[in-house]
Amino acid sequence: MGIGNDNFDAILSTTLKKYTPTLEDNVFTDYPLLDMFKRADHVVKIDGGEQIVEPLLYEQNSTAGSYAGYDNVDTTPQEGITSAAFDWKQFAATVAISGIEEIKNEGTSRVINLLEAKVKQAEMSISDSLNFALFGNGSGNSSKDFAGLQLYVQADPTVATAALRFPGGIDQNDALNAWWRNYTNTTTAALTIAQLSTAYNSVSKGRDVPTNIFTTQALYEKYESLLQPALRFSDNATADAGFQNLLYKSAPMVFDRDCTAGFVYFLNVKYLKLKCHSGTWFKNTPFVKPHGQDARYSQILSAGNLVVSNRQRQGILTNKS
Repeated sequence: MGIGNDNFDAILSTTLKKYTPTLEDNVFTDYPLLDMFKRADHVVKIDGGEQIVEPLLYEQNSTAGSYAGYDNVDTTPQEGITSAAFDWKQFAATVAISGIEEIKNEGTSRVINLLEAKVKQAEMSISDSLNFALFGNGSGNSSKDFAGLQLYVQADPTVATAALRFPGGIDQNDALNAWWRNYTNTTTAALTIAQLSTAYNSVSKGRDVPTNIFTTQALYEKYESLLQPALRFSDNATADAGFQNLLYKSAPMVFDRDCTAGFVYFLNVKYLKLKCHSGTWFKNTPFVKPHGQDARYSQILSAGNLVVSNRQRQGILTNKS
């Protein structure tokens, strides 16, 4: 079957479509941050809307309380419920096969093998770019990047900078929105167990505690040096996924190359989700041969964003060594 056979378009497109579920699965197992969302089942597919909207509870119901006999029960209408809105973001990767590549890989099976290599290349590139974005603040590539931890777990959660001031459309710099701020410790100092303890406890409430801790290799090794050998426990699930980790209390600590130097994140994945469009999530377009080119192209398209529903349960240490 030669380069002039248009059946290659159908063969390539259907083969790529078959590979797509595996591609998505592999993307989310390459990095510990992406794997956290996958294992928590927090890659959530939704069917659209002008924005991605997350309902929020920000204060308690004031009518809750004791009463006796014929006392009037408080029926005061309650506030305390609002929403955060997040813009859709998009990313894509292109799989291209040139005419000379098809000639060199003559035959359907050889072309499919070539396609497998191309898909693996795209898979690795998607993992790299998505993981990098999720450690950022959403301002990359002229604010086209997915939102990331530096937006939702800020070193200064009262910052007045316009690009960082309104996570989810809520003004974190407004004193009335103090409930929409994360814990932070920005003191320049060597990392200590006491700092970790204060951060962990500050973002905890009863059994609602941090589920994951992310940091750099340098700070991971510093934490390891602070532990007695008998105390170096690890989380089996995280280790089974292929990531080195140490437990701090009940939370596995891992290091990631995309984490900013001097940072330690305390995350509660219960309130973090990677929301994606059900019809445009790792969706491959048909292979097409553009006019004037001896090549075929398909794009792997995705739309979604990282969202947060409770910033008080997230924390960060910065400027640590």
